[in-house]
Amino acid sequence: MSLADQVFVSMCQDILQHGTSTQGEKVRPHWEDGSSAYTIKKFGVVNRYDLSREFPALTLRKTAIKTCTEEMLWIWQRKSNNIQDLNSTVWDEWADENGSIGKAYGYQMGVKHQYKEGMMDQVDRVIYDLKHNPYSRRIMTNLYVHQDLHEMNLYPCAYSMTFNVTQREGEDKLILNAVLNQRSQDVLTANNWNVCQYAVLMHMLAQVCGMQVGELLHVIADAHIYDRHIPLVKELIARPQYAAPTFRLNPEITDFYQFTPGDVAIENYVTGEQIRNIPVAI
Repeated sequence: MSLADQVFVSMCQDILQHGTSTQGEKVRPHWEDGSSAYTIKKFGVVNRYDLSREFPALTLRKTAIKTCTEEMLWIWQRKSNNIQDLNSTVWDEWADENGSIGKAYGYQMGVKHQYKEGMMDQVDRVIYDLKHNPYSRRIMTNLYVHQDLHEMNLYPCAYSMTFNVTQREGEDKLILNAVLNQRSQDVLTANNWNVCQYAVLMHMLAQVCGMQVGELLHVIADAHIYDRHIPLVKELIARPQYAAPTFRLNPEITDFYQFTPGDVAIENYVTGEQIRNIPVAI
């Protein structure tokens, strides 16, 4: 059975059984009808995914791998903050009349900074260090830039990646590991979406840097299930689980900026039915 399913089910059970309710408290999110969107939450959820063993797509329901890859590349490769550059409606809620989401996500990735080696943005710095200084303990990105928060239409949720390289005795290829830090997560709508996005990113970076993938560690400060999602989550985690799919990445791509969603494929992906019309708190 899929290890990702087991991690997800365990996390949801823990939140439902031992989480803290925000019912009656002052909360920012609300439903479309204007009522407050309360949650059951757990602080400090930590999930580990060994990408060398399997690709962590849920089989309880389908995760749209190409669509979540498209969004990841919009941020990490195109470094865009405009939904007109994104073939998805995921961000429409937070875009202004010109399509901009403000100085958030891709905007921050595209800002160039001065290093001893010259001017680079955060993505290019990660790739440079992975290729030239892989054992550095300073290979990381950060989207939570306080001076620009007032110009972001949405504060970053998944805000930081820290990369760490290891090596197994007797093997030539280095192993790329990473920590994804997330301040807040709507578990039903976003958990596996984010996990798969950053798993794809790690596969891409490992390939262009001549490495193999290792562990993705996902740290969530506030992992929550919205009140209107509780029955959906209970039904979801009771479903049958299937074997993890096989991940394929176009082996001919050696430049991160040449990847497209079409270079990503998962095979033998057997899943339960998709959950339709999930209410989304805004």
